[in-house]
Amino acid sequence: MIYRMMALNIDGSVVNENGKIAKETKEAIEYVQNKGVRVTLVTSRNFASARKVAKALKIDCPIITHGGAYIAAERDRPLYVRKISEALTYEITQFLEGFPGQVQLSHEKQSIVGKANNQSKLTSTVSWDRDSRFLYSKQYVNVVSEHLLENPLAVPKISVLLQHKEDVWDIAASLKGMYEEVDAVPTSDHTLDILPKGVSKLRGLLYLSERLGIRKEQIVMVGAGIDDVDAIRCCGLGVAMGEAPREVKAHADWVTRSQDLKGLPYFITELFRKQHPIPFLKKMNIIRS
Repeated sequence: MIYRMMALNIDGSVVNENGKIAKETKEAIEYVQNKGVRVTLVTSRNFASARKVAKALKIDCPIITHGGAYIAAERDRPLYVRKISEALTYEITQFLEGFPGQVQLSHEKQSIVGKANNQSKLTSTVSWDRDSRFLYSKQYVNVVSEHLLENPLAVPKISVLLQHKEDVWDIAASLKGMYEEVDAVPTSDHTLDILPKGVSKLRGLLYLSERLGIRKEQIVMVGAGIDDVDAIRCCGLGVAMGEAPREVKAHADWVTRSQDLKGLPYFITELFRKQHPIPFLKKMNIIRS
C-alpha cells in the first residue's frame, strides 16, 4: 500500500509530558513531507494550541481540532465547524458543575476555565497545564455557568476533568439520555469531552481526506488515547504509541516504541524509507492525482 497521508494525535505522540517536541520527531515529519505525504494533526486540543504545534512542525495541511469539531489551516477560514448552541452549553456546564472537578469551554478564540472544586485542583494542574506553553487566551472564572449568564457562548467542545473516574461513565450515560444534540467522549480515566452530535476525530479525518482526494486506505493514523481508537481501526494503517493504553494497542496494526525511545520518528522512518516520493509515483501513473 502507498500511503499519502499521515495523521498524528498531539499528546502522547508528538508532544511529550513536558510539552516539548523532540528534534528527531521534527526531522522525521519533515522527511515524510518531503516525500509528498500530507501530514495533519488530529487532536482534542483547541485550534490555537494545535496550530502552534503545526507551525513548529512546518505542517501546512488543515488540522483537525476540538475533537473533530473545528478543521482549518487558519483560524478565521475554517473548512468545517460545528458548535454546541449557547443555551445547551449553559445547561450542560451547569450539570457538570454538580460533580467534583473542573469545567473548560474550548472556543477557537479563547477558553473559559472554571475554578476546580473540592480535591481536584492538583489533578487539573497536572493534566491541563501541559497545554500551557501552546495556549491562546485562557480566562479563569469562579463558576463557568455564572459567567455564561452574562457572556453566552457557543463552543465546539466542552471538557470536564473529574476527581472520581467512575463519574466519567456516569456523566456520559446521563448526557446520552438527556440530550440528542451532543456526544460524550471519554478521553482518559478522568476526562470527558462533550461534542456536537456526530463529531469525532475519525469523522473529521475522513472529511479532510475526502477534500484532499485521499482514500482512507491511504491514511496512516498514529494515536495514544482512547478517543483515537476509531481512527486507528478505520484507516489504512493504525499505529499505537508504546505507552498507549492496552485497549488502544489492541486495535492497532503496529505498536511502536514509547516516546522516550523515539517511537514516532522510528516508526516513520521504518514505514516510509522504501516508499517513493508521491510526485514520482504520480508521474509514473502508479497513483492518480
